[in-house]
Amino acid sequence: MGEVIGFPMMESNDNNHINLASTADESMIGEALLLQEGRHPDPCAVLGRHGYGDRVVVRSFIPGAAQVWLTDEGQPLRRLADTDLFEWRGPSERLPLHYRLTWVDIQGCKQSKYDPYSFAPQLSLYDLHLFNEGRHLHAYRIMGAHLRQIDGIDGVLFSVWAPNAERVSVIGDFNNWDGRCHPLHRRDSIWELFMPDVVVGMRYQFEIRGLETGELLRKSDPYGYFFERRPAIASIVIDNEAYAWRDEIWMAQRRRLKPDQEPVSVYEVHLGSWQRDAQGDYLSYGELARRLVAYVVALGFTHIELMPITEHPLDASWGYQPTGYFAPTSRYGTVDDFRGFVDYCHQAGIGVILDWVPGHFPKDDHGLARFDSTYLYEYSDPARREHRGWGTLVFDYGRNQVKNFLLASACFWLEEYHLDGLRVDAVASMLYLDYARGSGEWEPNPFGGNENLEAIAFLRELNEIIHRRYPGVLMIAEESTAWPLVTRPAWMGGLGFGMKWNMGWMHDTLEYLSLDPALRRSHHELLTFGLLYVFTENFMLPLSHDEVVHGKGSLMARMVGDRRQRFANLRLLYLYMWTYPGKKFLFMGNEFGQEQEWDHAGALDWPLLVFPEHRGLQCLIRDLNHLYRLLPDLHDREFIQESFEWLDCHDNTHSVVVYLRHSGVMGRVAIVVLNFAAVARLGYRVGVPFPGLYRESLNSDAVCYAGGGGANGEMQACLIPHMGQSFSLLVDLPPLAGLVLTSCLLDDPR
Repeated sequence: MGEVIGFPMMESNDNNHINLASTADESMIGEALLLQEGRHPDPCAVLGRHGYGDRVVVRSFIPGAAQVWLTDEGQPLRRLADTDLFEWRGPSERLPLHYRLTWVDIQGCKQSKYDPYSFAPQLSLYDLHLFNEGRHLHAYRIMGAHLRQIDGIDGVLFSVWAPNAERVSVIGDFNNWDGRCHPLHRRDSIWELFMPDVVVGMRYQFEIRGLETGELLRKSDPYGYFFERRPAIASIVIDNEAYAWRDEIWMAQRRRLKPDQEPVSVYEVHLGSWQRDAQGDYLSYGELARRLVAYVVALGFTHIELMPITEHPLDASWGYQPTGYFAPTSRYGTVDDFRGFVDYCHQAGIGVILDWVPGHFPKDDHGLARFDSTYLYEYSDPARREHRGWGTLVFDYGRNQVKNFLLASACFWLEEYHLDGLRVDAVASMLYLDYARGSGEWEPNPFGGNENLEAIAFLRELNEIIHRRYPGVLMIAEESTAWPLVTRPAWMGGLGFGMKWNMGWMHDTLEYLSLDPALRRSHHELLTFGLLYVFTENFMLPLSHDEVVHGKGSLMARMVGDRRQRFANLRLLYLYMWTYPGKKFLFMGNEFGQEQEWDHAGALDWPLLVFPEHRGLQCLIRDLNHLYRLLPDLHDREFIQESFEWLDCHDNTHSVVVYLRHSGVMGRVAIVVLNFAAVARLGYRVGVPFPGLYRESLNSDAVCYAGGGGANGEMQACLIPHMGQSFSLLVDLPPLAGLVLTSCLLDDPR
């Protein structure tokens, strides 16, 4: 290891001091060997500055160093035998509190840095207590990697939770990725170290040695703010507090909103495949902001929902197997680029919802799986540990620190990135112990049921916290079963979500529209059954990415008939959806009739817009959004039964349904007439509640939508009772088309 370097004796030549140093040398050899092997159980008890009497000893372990000096004093540290442990002894007054060390590293480069072991642990006992209790909602501000200035010295505070580790080190660009160099202080179950001289842009990971197994693991930071672009996996030190937001007006308005009374029309986007640049590469967050926001505003959507942009290693997972629960993916730019995207949306009046995945995580070696060589973030019980159908692991919702990790992640996106809502993925998989498991593959809860009581408690706490701390934010559940009270508060026994996807409506409607129109009269209940339960929850109507993948084909491909009929069916579907009770949700490409199944590896088929049928469909979505936003009858009381009334739900002979929507304002009503037959119904009588004129506000068969061109214009109600109403109209119904009729007793809100 090189020649042993002597060190000058201090002022005293006292033999007792010499004997004391010699004795200490012998005891330190064993410590040095443990450090050399990366197996020291308490390295911070050896390294750094330690007092004995009126003197101090400084020890530093620097693998490969030939010589080491105290920079300011010019005093050499001596090597202890044939080890990489160096030591200096002297009077305490000669040594500053924080001192620099200089050495020549293994590449022959001269290094000069503050000794990280001269700094005391930084995390407060209160922070540690809150974290271990599962109640530190800002855990992301103490865990991970954070720029700090301590006693006037800049650096980064690293911290990580690894209760079952023998040793944890931070490795990176600053120490040649050598886990022996910088082992962390142990603070009960959390490890931390302040590293001076580490700067923004440096890459890092945590090296963890398992206490029981002895395994040596390299892990990305669970709380990392930013990561290398895949396939690289290291975390990156960033300044996460430099962005200057300009969306104050939006944020102030959001706090006053009541989402249940507002029009909510969501455009779901996969950022990597919405559009690509001329070379076929991803667009940046900045370019996406300019292109996507202008498009969404023009079509009248109120929100964009992003398929998961939390960092993930596998493109083909679409983001649903995340490893970075506090990091926007680096595929499209930096963290401030993503903030700029959200800021741009807000300034244009568009909300941003994140698809958030607390139900499972991937098994990638660098991620959360067996984080400290034990089942830490996932359940240890093999009956609960895996989602076998997805090949992923299930979070242990009963462990405080895991629950804290997820709660802090939810708060992080809403607070630090100003997001306007979370769509919580795969809620059903969290609620049921037997989800995707056969007989004998799961164990009941203590009460004998199949409910995951810990996940239920977590979801209730999550929603209570979000609604209390972030008024106006949307919490949306993708829950695919009949679990009761999903959108009712916890004090009522509910889960506390603000909205739930109406999967029943989606399945019934798509099944009905896949039928030949001649057969639809025998399946009329697929249109009417949903109204038996639609007001039991606060529903959102989803036509999501799930309906255009895995061999299902596009929505256009699922319609029946020739090309003209398929477009007519799709226009009818959209008019039905936008006038049916529930907030609206449409996956990208469906708005213009994408003909091929969605492929995450390419872009949408935008050249289709040269054809009038595709442009017409796009125009219909624009007009439906505008009508939905401008007519209170269609959005004001969507979750209240009094906002909807069947006028005729029994005319299966003609495959026609008629209903009205109203906000409760006297004299104002929207009447919806839908003809699901492939033949026109001329002179079809429709009951109406008020006398006077009625206007055809929207006709899905209009020429501007590339339809057949039928139109009714203004109609005078006559005093002929029909459909339980005192008045009625005669209307012409085009084939496979829908009409929206509005009363003219009050000024048209358009």
